[in-house]
Amino acid sequence: MQTTNIYEAKTKLSRLIDQVLSGEDVIISKAGKPLVKMIPYKESKACLPSRVLDCWRGQVTIADDFDELPADVAAYFRGEKW
Repeated sequence: MQTTNIYEAKTKLSRLIDQVLSGEDVIISKAGKPLVKMIPYKESKACLPSRVLDCWRGQVTIADDFDELPADVAAYFRGEKW
């Protein structure tokens, strides 16, 4: 694992990116304290902009009483409460 300061990271960004892509961990620190860890980007396979209709299937649940409007909220809609 390589640790580098912010100034060095700015001047050697391309080299650090190559190291990360080759599997090495790179930590960027400030005043000797680690701030960030560089990792390779991995595109999420969940819900890409292709509009897959069931991409959230099994990940989202809706409460059984979702369509029931509470009486006090309904009263606000009817103008009975302010």
